[in-house]
Formats: sequence, structure tokens, C-alpha cells
Amino acid sequence: MPYLLAVAMAANIGSVATITGNPQNILIGGFSHIPYGSFAAALAPVAAVGLIVTIALIALCYRREFGGRAALRLVMPRPAHIHAPLAIKSVLVVGLMIAAFFAGQPPAKVALIAGGFMLLTRIVRSERIYREIDWPLLLMFAGLFVVVAGFEKALLTPDVVAGIGQMGFADMGVLSAVTAVLSNLVSNVPAVLVLRPFVGQAGDPQHAWLVVAMASTLAGNLTVLGSVANLIVVQLARAEGVTIGFWEYFRVGAPLTLLTILLGLWWLSAGVS
Repeated sequence: MPYLLAVAMAANIGSVATITGNPQNILIGGFSHIPYGSFAAALAPVAAVGLIVTIALIALCYRREFGGRAALRLVMPRPAHIHAPLAIKSVLVVGLMIAAFFAGQPPAKVALIAGGFMLLTRIVRSERIYREIDWPLLLMFAGLFVVVAGFEKALLTPDVVAGIGQMGFADMGVLSAVTAVLSNLVSNVPAVLVLRPFVGQAGDPQHAWLVVAMASTLAGNLTVLGSVANLIVVQLARAEGVTIGFWEYFRVGAPLTLLTILLGLWWLSAGVS
């Protein structure tokens, strides 16, 4: 159980480090125009410290399992067949893609070009790759974008935006708290879209966007429903006969979310000052 929790929580925390770490960061990168390197410099340390906090907290909550002398039983997978030329090509493409990100190229354009180049092969048929795509997940995200766009057009009128903007979103603590709560109510990607009109009114929009990126991502650890990564891990665990309950996850995820968001706020405030 603790190892599965570590996988889900580490996936959430690690994704805060870069613009391409998760979907909401990609949106924020487009809205804020923060350079890829500057984004990573601001939030990669938060991810690194957050991973250390995750390990410590899980070890503390599961002292008996980590403190015992029973050896961890590993199920060895069947040996995978690796096609050397295709593996070398993949490593080179990923390396060039990361270099292009840090060079300031638009992430969407770079990802599309890299993905298209990877599909240019006769070794693996394209149909096999298409079968691995999670189409229901893509459909869910498309539906979220439609719903949030309708919400923004119908309810977020200029007068409403101006009124809500006076509620204290200029304070980074308030902004992070609202972002965390909203991310667990409607998911982090719609939360970023809903907050877009208000973040633009902040005195330092780029710093405010970094706070939103940090809080919306780290808030994914609050509950088992907080992020897609959590749901994937829960689904895979259930297929192996392991059930991760809501409260089982929450007793680690709640303090972890609070600690990491506070650390993130402190780091971003120290960086500005």
C-alpha cells in the first residue's frame, strides 16, 4: 500500500517542476508566457523538496511496514524485447525535445513535431500505438474544456470578474488556498481556466501564475480524486487486488498537501523578495 501511495503522490509532486509536467502547467505556460527555463528554476526546487517530504511522511505513517525486517516481495516482469535502433531514436528525439523546450521553442509545436517524427517508422505499426491511447480520458478532458468554456461565457461577465477580483486574490496565500480548493472540486485544469480572468489582475501576473501552477498541482495529493494520476494508480492497484480507500489516501495526502503548498509559498515568496 505505501509504495502505491508513493507512486501517485510522487507523480503529482514531480509534475510541478516544468511547464510540460502536466496539462494545467501547459495552459499556464501559454497564458503567462513564462520561459520554460524560468518556470523550471522557480518550481523544480519545490518538486525536489516535496519528494523528500513525501518519502518522510509515508515512512512516518507506515512505520511498521518500513521498520520491519520483512523483505519487500517484488514480482519480476517478463523480460521485454528492446529494439535497439528504435530505442536509440526515442532517446535522441526526447533529448532534442527537452533541449528545444529550454531553448524557448513553443512546447506544443515541439511536442507535435517530436510525436510525428516518432510515428515515422516501419518497425511498429501506427495502429498498435493508437490502441494504447486512452480515448475516454481524452474525451473527458475535451468535455471539461467545453463545460468550463460555457461557464466562463455564461457566468463570468466583466462585472462578476471585477467583483470577485476584489476578494483578495492579490494575496498569494488566498490565491493558493482558492486554487487548491477549486482544483479538488472541478479538477485542476478547469480550475486554471476559471481563475484565468482573476490572475491577470494581480500586481505581478507571472508570479501569481507560478503560485497557481504550484497550488493546483500539489492540491492533487489532497484526496484520491484530486488528480488523474491518483485515479490511474487506484485503478491499476484494484486490478492487482489492492484497494486504496478514500480515507487511507487522505490521512497521508491531506498533511502532505498542506506542507508542500506552504513550502511552495515560502519558496516563491523568498524568490520574489
